[in-house]
Order: sequence, then structure tokens, then C-alpha cells
Amino acid sequence: MGRIVQFSDVHFGAENKPAVAAALAFCHAEPPDLILITGDITQQGFKGEFEAAAHWIKAMPEPVFVTVGNHDVPYWSLIDRVFHPWRRFEAATGHPAHDHQFTGDGFMVRGVTTARGWQARLNWSKGVIDLEQTARAAEALAASDPSHLRVLACHHPLIEMIGAPMTGEVKRGDRAAHIFAEAGVDLIMTGHVHVPFALPIGVGDHRCYAIGCGTLSVRERGAAPGFNVVNWDKDDITVTALGWTGAAFEAQRSWSLSRRAPG
Repeated sequence: MGRIVQFSDVHFGAENKPAVAAALAFCHAEPPDLILITGDITQQGFKGEFEAAAHWIKAMPEPVFVTVGNHDVPYWSLIDRVFHPWRRFEAATGHPAHDHQFTGDGFMVRGVTTARGWQARLNWSKGVIDLEQTARAAEALAASDPSHLRVLACHHPLIEMIGAPMTGEVKRGDRAAHIFAEAGVDLIMTGHVHVPFALPIGVGDHRCYAIGCGTLSVRERGAAPGFNVVNWDKDDITVTALGWTGAAFEAQRSWSLSRRAPG
């Protein structure tokens, strides 16, 4: 058995303060095997926002794994966006922006970066994935213990969810999703769209699942502020989306996903 708590899109600077405090208390009440934060820890990449995010993250029970999001760049400094997009993020969190990896008891997580400081299209909030980084991550995850839960973490959903309030439009996202599925990845865990979801990647044995997380900010898009709790054993994975009622977190929706047989 294992347990991961996934947060995303906390957007310090626009965070839902009561929900953020309650989320921290939730993790301390029953510490999971991993706290996974899939990007957008700040709203505009300001120094004070990173300081608030760092304080919250450091107050979490270990271990914590953090990936970058498109809001985690210094939005109002073009020079920093181009030349040093992740310097503040790495300094605040102590986590690398690229090729981040963690192995726990019965699972492995690898991060890839889908956010960019700038790119050759007008909407820089959309995603891009590098296929060389994809290949390195897929190779590392495929080489892990076959019985381990294999998790790929990034900010933007690599495949689009029908009915989502916004899109990730990740360049080469479909190809990367197929590479991870073929490598035996169990979960591709993301944020960005601010609503939870769980659906199979339509390739291979259909046992690679795209998992989306809600937000802990006031920037709601049709779903209450919340986060995911992922439990697994050798046969099944259960993803439960918790939502904030204004007084507590309650289960809003749950998905039961079948795991592939080891080997």
C-alpha cells in the first residue's frame, strides 16, 4: 500500500488562505508517503510569493516533490524570463526545475518541465515538452522496480481533457504521453486546468492514466478548491478528489483504476 497527496496551482499571491492552512493540517494529521506539488506555486513569480510558498512547503512533512508551472516565472522581467526563468523557483523550493527524481518505498516519481519562460507563440502559458527530456524520464521510470508505482509529474496535462475549462496545448504532448505509456508509467500527474480528472491514455494496455489536480487558489474554474489523494496496492489505484466546503475538505469524486501486472 502507498499514498501520495497531490497539490497543484496554489498560486501564492492569490491563494485561498483557509484552504491552504487546512491542507497543511491535513498532511500533518496523517503524513503520506509523498507530497507532490505539480506547479504554479506562485501567481506572478514575485519574490514575496515565492517566500510564502517556500514557508508553506517547508512546513509540510517530508518527503515533498515540487515541479514548476508557467506561473513560476518572473512574469514582469523579460530578461529573467528568457535567461533565468527558474532561478527564483529553485532558490525558494530547493528543487531542480529539470530532471527531478525521487524513489520511495514502492514508488518512483520523475519530473519533466512543460512550462517555459518564453516561447515562439503569443500565449506563453501553454505547454511545451522536450522529447529528449521525455526519453530520459521514460528510461529512468522503465528501469525502476516493476512492482513500483511509476509516476511522471509535470504541470500541463499532456493530453486534453474534454470539457476542461482551459487547455494546456502542450507541443508534442500526445507523443510524450505515448512514450510514457509504452515505458510502463502508471500515472501522469498534472495541474494547470484547476479541475480534477482521471482518464486512461488511449495507447497500449490502457493502464497509463492522466491525473489532473484542482487548485488551492481563489482562481476557481467551476470546481471547489481542492487536491488529490492517491492510494494504491499491487492491483488497484484509487484517486480521490477532495474539495473545500469552507470549513473542511470532503471527498468530491473518486476513481478506481486497474494496475498492469508487473512485467
